[in-house]
This record gives sequence, structure tokens and C-alpha cells, in this order.
Amino acid sequence: MLLLVNLFSWEQSMPATGLLWSSVNRDPALTQIPVLQIVKESQQQHGLRHGDFQRYRGYCSRRLRRLRKTLNFKMGNRHKFTGKKVTEEILSDNRYLLLILMDAERAWSYAMQLKQEANTEPRKRFHLLSRLRKAVKHAEELERLCESNRVDAKTKLEAQAYMAYLTGMLRFEHQEWKAAMEAFNKCKTIYEKLANAFTEEQAVLYNQRVEEISPNIRYCAYNIGDQSAMNELMQMRLRSGGTEGLLAEKLEALITQTRAKQAATMSEVEWRGRTVPVKIDKVRIFLLGLADNEAAIVQAENEETRERLFESLLSECRDAIQAVREDLKPDQKQREHSLESDSGKVSNIQYLHSYLTYIKLSTAIKRNESMAKSLQKALLQQQRSEEDGKRTPRPQDLIRLYDIILQNLVELTQLPGLEEDKNFQKEIGLKTLVYKAYRCFFIAQSYVLVKKWSEALVLYERVLKYAGEVQSGAGAFTNSLKELPDVQDLITQVNAEKYSLQAAAILDANDNHETESPSQVKDGKPLSERFETFCLDPSLVSKQVSLVHFPPGFQPIPCKPLFFDLALNHVAFPPLEDKVEQKAKSGLTGYIKGIFGFKS
Repeated sequence: MLLLVNLFSWEQSMPATGLLWSSVNRDPALTQIPVLQIVKESQQQHGLRHGDFQRYRGYCSRRLRRLRKTLNFKMGNRHKFTGKKVTEEILSDNRYLLLILMDAERAWSYAMQLKQEANTEPRKRFHLLSRLRKAVKHAEELERLCESNRVDAKTKLEAQAYMAYLTGMLRFEHQEWKAAMEAFNKCKTIYEKLANAFTEEQAVLYNQRVEEISPNIRYCAYNIGDQSAMNELMQMRLRSGGTEGLLAEKLEALITQTRAKQAATMSEVEWRGRTVPVKIDKVRIFLLGLADNEAAIVQAENEETRERLFESLLSECRDAIQAVREDLKPDQKQREHSLESDSGKVSNIQYLHSYLTYIKLSTAIKRNESMAKSLQKALLQQQRSEEDGKRTPRPQDLIRLYDIILQNLVELTQLPGLEEDKNFQKEIGLKTLVYKAYRCFFIAQSYVLVKKWSEALVLYERVLKYAGEVQSGAGAFTNSLKELPDVQDLITQVNAEKYSLQAAAILDANDNHETESPSQVKDGKPLSERFETFCLDPSLVSKQVSLVHFPPGFQPIPCKPLFFDLALNHVAFPPLEDKVEQKAKSGLTGYIKGIFGFKS
């Protein structure tokens, strides 16, 4: 009842002048605290940007300790606990309200930490519910204190919204869908009114919280019995590229369960005039969600969301292809004899594999084409980006994307079961010509940047040739080529680029002719060899100045002489027989003399 009175009194005061809120907020006698702003800033700066609830819980504990110490509001000492409660008499300082808010945030962060751990340890769910009840209890105390006349109206409403938010989360975990939806609706209503009451900058936080609550409300409505809420949930999930937070796991499980029910009625799929039975559940679920995913990609609000959706679709497609491959492995004989002897067609499971591969390659082509369009827009704004000092995209970036697209098109032509499909092969051939034309165009653009005029002109002519072939052969394939880039726009752009290229080439030739004066022509010699000649050399003030030849060149030097001693062969040495002692004769006499030491 207090909530309704506050809202109605506020609504009646706002249309007149809107002075009620400003006068209340500026009254120094009233206590005020921006509940949502404090909560969001604390969460973003202390772990929740990366989903680290334990870090945020530690921050809340430390801040509580600092606040109690500053306010001298300690709960006893280390030997004895003495509980204290915040009363209305001490609300002149808004830090007492901050104490209760941090208590609630600490309990909530512990509950979210236990929620992450409960995936592997189910028993922790009981502790999770206990912590959520504790957070709701602190939020109730905060709301009760804010009902005092010492607190301004904005803080009262924010406290009521915070209380309703935590209550909704507790009821959500208890699977009390009706009570949870009522609490979330109450929270959403308050935040919407607050967003309308303030400027756009101040309303950003309130609108963000409303967006966070909306999927929870629709999920509760679906569980109550509103079937239309399921479609809204899926659209919200696809537009955002995935849901995060409290609803993420339950919403993914719900979507998978709903598609599984629909997949039970799906038994076959038709592609290019052939009907193929689908027996694998994962493939059925993927094919049922394919149309929704493609519609969400078309309706994506920005490039980042579109990229996430493309990646999600490709991931699901790869999983479906892997399931088909696993089904192909045990049937080795069927893979070896994939061509049926009577009709010449591949088997049903192989044709289904070709269909899924076609979806994967086509999605990859669309993703690369989307990236190429965003790069083309950036190229048109290149001059402004250069002035801002940011890195600008180059034509080489687009060339790489078109190379990948052409490679995917080559893989499409090699899919089993489509080799004899002439219409399919001709359609892929026309698409190949379109992307070849764009690839040649951006190669020519890269040559223009380095002033290679003749090469660029030849490539522009090649672009016109490819575009002409596409226009001449696109009679029966006009519908399939509508999704491709317009060839006529490319022809118009190439004709304009050709004229500007010819003009630039003539101007560049004239500039070169005028600048080739004797005082400006450089002969390539280093500075040490042309001291006597004056010429304007801008390289002397650059980092690659040519002062001397380094390393120096080789020069011929005399070889080291070789000496050969030839006289030694013609030298006659004198006889030395008279100087050489003759060896003493050996015998018994000599032996005896040797024993007794007699010498000759």
C-alpha cells in the first residue's frame, strides 16, 4: 500500500513542474542513498564483470568492517558478541543505511556463488536458499528504515524496488512462479517510474535493471501457463545473443525441451526436390530452430550481436554434423557403397550430411559477407578515422574475407549428391563470379594506394568482365542472387574509379616530370662520395640516411708469397765418419769387463 501511495503522489506531482523530487533530494535534513547506483558500481568494480561472486562477497565484508569501524558501530569485541540494530534515531548519517545494504549484498553474492557450485554439488542448494532468505531479511530491514520521515522519497522507492527484486529471486528459486512474477513486476514498475522522473543519464541504470528483469517475468508467465511468453523469451535470447545471470541455464533447458517436443513430430526434411528422413534428435532440434536463428540474425540491432548469433548458429550446425558423422561410422558398408545401383543417388544419411554441410558453408559465407559490408562502411569513413588517429581498415582485409568466401563456394560444388545437379552448379558458379568481381575490385584498390596505375586499370577491366558474365547468365537465377551484393552498383563504382584513376595517373606523371631537376635527382651515391655536388636529398633527415657504403665492397689486394726450398736437393754434406764413435766389439771379455766396471 505504501508503494502505491508513493507512486500515485509522485505521478500527480510530476506533470506540473517536477519540483517535488528535486526539492526532496536537495533537502539537507533528509537522508538519501542511491541504492541501485551503489550496487551496480560495486558489482562492476569488484568481480561481477567476470562473474566472480566470491571476490565481490569479500569486498562486501571488508567494506562492512570499515563502515563499522568508522561509525564505531562494532558488534562487541573479539571475546563477546553484542548485537546492535540500526534505528530511526541514528539515520541522520546515510552510512547506517549503507551498512544494511552491504549486509544484503554480501548474503546475495554468497547465494550466487553457491548457485555456481550447486551445478556439481546439489546439496549446496539448501545453503543457497538460506543465504537468499538472509538477503531478503536485510532488504526488509532496509525498506522498514527507509519508511522513516528522515529518508527522502527517492530512497524509499529504491529500497522498495531492491526488496522486491530480492524477493522475486528467492521465489524464483523456490519455483513459486506467481509470487515471483508479482515481485518482479513490482520492481519493474518502480524502476520504470524512476527512469521517467530523471534525466537520460540518470535513467540508464534503471532501464538496464528493467531489461534484466523482463526475461524473468516472461519465464514465470510461461510456467504459469502463458504459452505466448515462450516465443518472447526465445526472441529476447536470440536478439541478445544469449542470456546471462539467474535465467541462463533454465532458459536454455526450456528452449531445448520445447524444441525436443516439436522434434518428436518431425520425421523428414525436403531439400532440392528430395525428401530425406531425419532420425537423429539433435539434427531435428537444430533444423527446427534454424528459421528462428536466421530471423534473429536479420533483426540483430548491431554488428556485435549479429556476430554472436552467427557463431552460435555455426556451433549448433557443427554439433549436428558431428552427430550425423557418428551415425555414419558404424555403417561402413553403406559409406563404401554410397551410390545406389538403381538410381545413382547417394544414401539418405549421406545426403542429410550434405544438407547440413551446405547450411554450415552458407552461414559462413553470410557471416563473412556481413563482416565485409562493415569493413566497406569503415573504408568510406577512412579519411575521418585517419584524422582521429585510429587504425583504419585496408583493402587487404576485404581481400582475405573474399578469399575465404570463394573457398567455401568451392567446397559447396564438391558436396556428395550434388555433382550432377546442373542448376546448383550453375548457381554456385554465378555466385563465384560475383565474389571474384568484388575480390578483384579490392585488389585494384590496394594497387591504387601504392600508385600502380596500370595494374589497377587491368584489374578494373577484369571486374567489368566478371560483372558482365553475371548479368548475362543470371536470367533464371535472379531470386537466388538477390541476397548477394549488387553487381550493377559495382559496375557504376568501377567506371567512376577508372576515370579518377586515369586522372591520378596523368597528374602523377606530370609531378614526376616537374620534379626531375638536376638539383633534385639523386644518383644513389652515399653522401661521402658526393661532397662536391649539391642536390636536395630528403633522406638525409630520415632514419634511413645513406652516408657511406656499408658494409664496404671487396677490393683486390696482393697475395701472400709462397716460398719453396729447392736448394736442399743440390747440397753435398761433408763426411762425418771420423767423428762418429765405432761400436765396441762384443764378447766374453767385454762382458766380464763390464761386470767389474773396467772400461776400455
